Amino acid sequence: MRRTALLASAVLLAGLLPWATARAADDPPTVPVDRFEGEVPFASQPAEGIFTWGGDADDPPALSLAARPDAPEGAKVLAGSYDISGYGGFTHDFAADQPAHDWSAHQGIRFWWDGRNNGRKVAFEIKDGGANGEASELWTTSFTDDFTGWKRIEIPFTDFVYRTDYQPVGGIDHVLGLTGMWGYAVTLPAGAKGDFAMDDVELYGRADQSLRATVSTDAAVHPVTEGGTASLKVTLATTGSAPVGEPVTVHYETGGGTADPGTDYTPVSGTLTFPAGTASGTTRTIEVATRKDRTAEAAETIPVKLTVTGAKAPAETPQVVIDAHGLPYLDTRLPIKKRVADLLGRMSLAEKTGQMTQAERGAVGTGGDIATYALGSLLSGGGSTPTPNTPEAWAEMIDGFQLRAQATRFQIPLIYGVDAVHGHNNLAGATVMPHNIGIGATRDPALAERTGAVTAAEVRATGIPWDFAPCVCVTRDERWGRSYESYGEDPALVDSMETVIQGLQGRANGKDLADDDKVLATAKHFLGDGGTAYGSSTTGTYTIDQGVTTLTREELERTHLEPYRTAVERGVGTVMPSYSSLDITGDGKGAVKMHARGDMINGVLKDDLGFDGFVISDWNAIDQLPGDYATQVRTSVDAGVDMMMVPYTYKEFSGTLADEVKSGRVTGKRIDDAVSRILTKKFELGLFEHPYADTSGASSIGSAAHRAVARQAAAESQVLLKNSGGVLPLNKTQKVYVAGSNADDLGNQTGGWTLTWQGSSGPGPQGTTILQGMREAGGDVTYSKDASAPTTGYDVGVVVVGETPYAEGVGDVGNGHSLSLSATDKATVDKVCAAMKCAVLIVSGRPQLIADQLSGIDALVASWLPGTEGEGVADVLYGKRPFTGQLPVTWPRSESQLPINVGDASYDPQYPYGWGLTTLTRPLPGGTTTLHALTLAAQAAEHTGADRTGRALVTKARLLVQQKIGDHITAAVSKPFADADHLLLTGRYGKAVEKLAEAYRAA
Repeated sequence: MRRTALLASAVLLAGLLPWATARAADDPPTVPVDRFEGEVPFASQPAEGIFTWGGDADDPPALSLAARPDAPEGAKVLAGSYDISGYGGFTHDFAADQPAHDWSAHQGIRFWWDGRNNGRKVAFEIKDGGANGEASELWTTSFTDDFTGWKRIEIPFTDFVYRTDYQPVGGIDHVLGLTGMWGYAVTLPAGAKGDFAMDDVELYGRADQSLRATVSTDAAVHPVTEGGTASLKVTLATTGSAPVGEPVTVHYETGGGTADPGTDYTPVSGTLTFPAGTASGTTRTIEVATRKDRTAEAAETIPVKLTVTGAKAPAETPQVVIDAHGLPYLDTRLPIKKRVADLLGRMSLAEKTGQMTQAERGAVGTGGDIATYALGSLLSGGGSTPTPNTPEAWAEMIDGFQLRAQATRFQIPLIYGVDAVHGHNNLAGATVMPHNIGIGATRDPALAERTGAVTAAEVRATGIPWDFAPCVCVTRDERWGRSYESYGEDPALVDSMETVIQGLQGRANGKDLADDDKVLATAKHFLGDGGTAYGSSTTGTYTIDQGVTTLTREELERTHLEPYRTAVERGVGTVMPSYSSLDITGDGKGAVKMHARGDMINGVLKDDLGFDGFVISDWNAIDQLPGDYATQVRTSVDAGVDMMMVPYTYKEFSGTLADEVKSGRVTGKRIDDAVSRILTKKFELGLFEHPYADTSGASSIGSAAHRAVARQAAAESQVLLKNSGGVLPLNKTQKVYVAGSNADDLGNQTGGWTLTWQGSSGPGPQGTTILQGMREAGGDVTYSKDASAPTTGYDVGVVVVGETPYAEGVGDVGNGHSLSLSATDKATVDKVCAAMKCAVLIVSGRPQLIADQLSGIDALVASWLPGTEGEGVADVLYGKRPFTGQLPVTWPRSESQLPINVGDASYDPQYPYGWGLTTLTRPLPGGTTTLHALTLAAQAAEHTGADRTGRALVTKARLLVQQKIGDHITAAVSKPFADADHLLLTGRYGKAVEKLAEAYRAA
């Protein structure tokens, strides 16, 4: 049956329904969109169909066309059940090989919903313009399920707003045209199990001018210095920019705010008229004059009420705000401690709990709730970006949010946070660094600091003062989906890379935080997240992430706590607890979620280590704690969490926390401590004086200078594991056959946390692939991704294989991932390496099991996730830079060995921790005699504190030992070799050379 025939018959049926609403005589007939009788299949684009989606494997709802005797229309309804932890819902897309639908004749869209009276919001969006349903603009609204049984939900098109948290194509024209519609989608509530039923989606009513004409103001908030005059611009706009056909009037009147008319300002009222024929974009101005006195005051508001006839009115009443003035906390001459104490003493409980609340940018829409709930912070989750995703749009968005905070009594600025974990990775065009695992492979603390400085400069230039980085976890099991977020398996290595904190923040005393190229850093995830046991996770389908770390207190302090001690000494501004649980042997507590471990957060972090910044929770982490919501809030706050990341439940959190304080279950002292810590960092960042984006550094985003740092980091991160016959470096005169899934895939090369949370294969960010880098290096290169092109006539092959992107527990081994190369990758390696001498590059976030193919591979390189600068990889392949990287983690022979780490009693890996061949220089001649001399020299360097000399001596010994070992890596060799690198990182240079000499004798 053709769609047009179906719609026509459905329209006739609609008139016979007992629930049909009478329509005005001049209204067009209703037009069914979905009857759920089976006329629309469960299918995806390009076919017409209904399909589900979600943030994780278990988030999509289960749908069915269920027969219901009480169906409002027909015999069946769309029914479903859901249990969503992140996000999930369903979509009806119209067929992409048919013309888009024209809804412009109608007032709105309506449907029947079977209410559960749970008080939860259900998001409903429509798809406007673009090529098809998955490449259209999304316009959204919501309704509240606060009823029981069937209810018809009617939504005028004027209620839809442009979706700001996600747009599949980055926006088209930001105008709801309604002439090219591609369907609708429903986002179901997250966080609790539920079920629903829906029926009879249809278009209703007649469109009027208010659908085509809109009155808006230039801003919702207009701050003005006391005694100044605020100018509000009122603009008339129409769809398609056509002149209005009917007059539009706007009556305005001041009054109703906290400012006193006649005392604080001169009241105004009047009417603005836009006659028929007025051009779209025409602007009128309303001026509000304020009055000056000698009294120090908090900010005061003057609402300007607008009554619009003939067009859609602004979504909210604009306000003039007389700035706070004369109060001690605003005095920059006072010490920050005194400013904090003064401000804290003036704040209400609601204002304090608001400061402890962080919401997601997409949840607050245009930002009205920022002032309503006195929110202290916003964040962008992975992939939550403005449209378009440009530096200018980021700065404009954040300035808009900061403007909202100016409507609060004390105009406390927001602190905006983002996960810039390897560069400003949410921003298109930013410089994307290697992931931390690759930075750990560089063994270059100065370079780590430079990568942090580049990241900070690019982040701050978009108006963001806070970075949820670095991750100072110690990864102990490569099956963990967050392995690449760690600098390595040795706490001494992680310690050495924490120079990145100075790159991000500047000096440890916080004096540089207000600079336009520095951001507040976050040490995460406290404590023991890298030590979770495989199979211990209870989060969805995760196998290890967010699981349980079980160990003795001494093991905890030696392995996982040490990097936090270093971070605190380096002045890190914030710390984020882990989702995982900690089970300390013998303490009698059992496995307790870290967000509930007051003994660790209050006791160890704040009291023992002396951390004076603030603790920010992870995303919705308190929802994983036992008990009802009030118990979860109380437990986490009492444990020492100062600010709660509650992306979509910020209202519930701040209100619940206030109730807990009023009841006496949470003390006012605890609240004041948390808010003082938060305010201190806001003052140190200079946000009270400069809340808006300083974009003077925006021209450096993605600049040649910044990319040069990333290129160097990519080069230094490459670890040469094997190099039989000196295959590497390549010569530009050689004919090189390049193949493999990751040779020319920037998305795979950059990994997770790149533009989106999980990252994605394909073009991805702006940058250079490894293949492009090789071509730009001047190599004679032929490329065949799957090695299907003839392989004869080449001097050498380069096969680039490895993983596809993932993040967090989604990447856990056993959750759809493994440590083995794909069958396609293996076949490509086998084909190329059988035909010619070959070098295999493994682009991955963790070691891949390669033992069964290793004998056929001449050269093997651990490339990790090198970021956007593929030229850096080419630099070492062609010898422009030497290979100098070392393994930051142990490379296992088999998965059965896991977990395997430096220091283990039983240690027989494929390649030991610290292994890394070089093309820099020839090893020193001699054997045990040379090593003995190096030992004596290293002991002397250690004794005199000559660290640079000591490190150089150990490196010389390591290269000598590696030359003798060659491909004959045994347990007897591996253990002392790996131990030597740990000793080097802890400054015991003499002992390190002694261990290397032991490995030499065992080889």
